Amino acid sequence: MRNFLSFLTSKTFLIQLGIALAVSVVLVFLSMQWLKSTTHHGEFVQVPDLGKKSVTEMREALATLDLRYEVVDSANFDPQYPRFSIIEQNPPAGSKVKKNRKIYVTVNPSGYKKVTVPDIVQVTRRNATSMLRAVGLDVDEVTYIDELGKDMVYRIRFEGKYIKPGDKLPRTSGIELICGNGTVPEKARIKAQNEE
Repeated sequence: MRNFLSFLTSKTFLIQLGIALAVSVVLVFLSMQWLKSTTHHGEFVQVPDLGKKSVTEMREALATLDLRYEVVDSANFDPQYPRFSIIEQNPPAGSKVKKNRKIYVTVNPSGYKKVTVPDIVQVTRRNATSMLRAVGLDVDEVTYIDELGKDMVYRIRFEGKYIKPGDKLPRTSGIELICGNGTVPEKARIKAQNEE
């Protein structure tokens, strides 16, 4: 025990202890400097506002700030934004982030998603209008023809062309309903008279 105590107070032990402490301090200091430089501690960039920018403009803006991006699924078409422009971003504009951070962006698609025209032929105008609205279509115009079924849909048109149930149209499209006015068509009347 006496030998151990004398070793702890010896000049050799104290020198070795001093060297070990100095090396430890230097290693801790170097490690902290290395971590600071690799993690960019205290260095932040401000996320730019990407709203309404095209994908190309967004790429350039983020590249100049050493930020990365990822396009998340495109949203439903928003007519207030240009086609193929950024409509959402995360983190939001003005946030402070480290360099090389990934910014998630949502791109406005080229147009409305297409929906299927429901089977509204031989359905009343009122029911047809409800069925169309349920899938995201609108009634722009109603035209009446001589047919016995009053307010019964006989045909449908989109942009002047006849369409049929099952066709695909962009959501929010306005279509024309061609309905009966409750009058017997002239051909049917003539045929009935000839048969008498």
